[in-house]
Amino acid sequence: MYPRLKLLKQLLSDDGAIFISIDDNEVANLKLICNEIFGSQNFVGTISNTNNPKGRSFDKYIATAHEYILIYAKQIGNLTWNGFKPEEKVTRRYNKVDENGCLYREIDLRKTGDHDLREDRPNLFYYFYYNETTGDFFPDNEDKFLMGYVQIKPVRADGKDGCWRWGLETAKENLSLIIPKFMPTRKIWGVMQKDYLENKQYVKPTSSWTFKDVNSERGTEIFLKLGFSKSDFPKPKPIGTVERILQLATDKNSIVLDAFAGSGTTAHAVINLNKSDGGQRKFILIEMEDYAESITAERVRRIGGDFDFYELGGQIFIDDEINADLDIEKIREYIWQVDTHTEYVKPAEDCPEFMGVHKNVAYYFAETLDYEFLSTMRTRADNYVIYAETCAVDKEFLYKYKIEFRKVPRDILRYEVADNF
Repeated sequence: MYPRLKLLKQLLSDDGAIFISIDDNEVANLKLICNEIFGSQNFVGTISNTNNPKGRSFDKYIATAHEYILIYAKQIGNLTWNGFKPEEKVTRRYNKVDENGCLYREIDLRKTGDHDLREDRPNLFYYFYYNETTGDFFPDNEDKFLMGYVQIKPVRADGKDGCWRWGLETAKENLSLIIPKFMPTRKIWGVMQKDYLENKQYVKPTSSWTFKDVNSERGTEIFLKLGFSKSDFPKPKPIGTVERILQLATDKNSIVLDAFAGSGTTAHAVINLNKSDGGQRKFILIEMEDYAESITAERVRRIGGDFDFYELGGQIFIDDEINADLDIEKIREYIWQVDTHTEYVKPAEDCPEFMGVHKNVAYYFAETLDYEFLSTMRTRADNYVIYAETCAVDKEFLYKYKIEFRKVPRDILRYEVADNF
């Protein structure tokens, strides 16, 4: 996992995040590795994902009902993060209507929970004054008596002075969003905030997912509906789990990479979400097992997804030596991409060893760098990089004509390692 995660970090965009599904066996080790690779400061959170509500019957002591999803950002300060769209159980709480026909709910302005005493946050303690006859209502720092006004302060259930959630200046600036209210049970006046539904485009996710759509059984059901059998792929991941991840961390133009594509659930989830919100998200799936064509790619075909399919080429190195059975053009293509980070196009001119020019540097791949080889070079450039097994040209000559010798395979390996790790 370590080298794979190192590479995946490099592939992440600056505002991107990685989600890793893992069970109890390795979650502790995985977090240590991720803290080292991504940095503990970029840890977003851990989701307890209840994917098997009944629990695993073969567990000896505790029937495990969940897995974990670890989340790390590339740069926590740049993270793209949306939240979930509010469900009906949330929206039904917004049962009041203002004069403009907008739905809202009332929530107490008094702070609750930890550090809710006046002495905990003295800057959040002040008074409100309300005239029941005129409707006049305003906050003030001073404890005073005003004829015809009710004085309202934050009072805890135990009778002690508490504090508000907003500071005095915030209350003054948002006076239209708060209202005085008499609470008959406690027989005291309080202040309520108008919390509008239209401001709830997204709801912050909790660390415990018990949604029906993350149940593993849903993954199998959808897989079978596509015409596959249970024997084709054990326990395909439910679409709901991936769709929720996409809702949290993507916009409509994001590129989604799944390094362990399995049955192709990620592609299915991306296509579904694009259909629902008009997005143009793209997916990249990587699968090393022999079912990549027959199951992973086939699933995307059956749901109508448009994609290109590529197979991994031959192994470049075997025991730190170049694979002698590999086509020489594949080796040149590899060297070019590692060195220039651009697509290799076989040149039509110059000597056979010529690979191309990038940023006014001419690249060559030869058996031996000697004066005879140099006489065959035709392309002019500011600098030259020549890969070869041996060099028979003195250093002064190389320096004078701005030629850099890179030894095969040592320097190819060195540049590969520097690029990936």
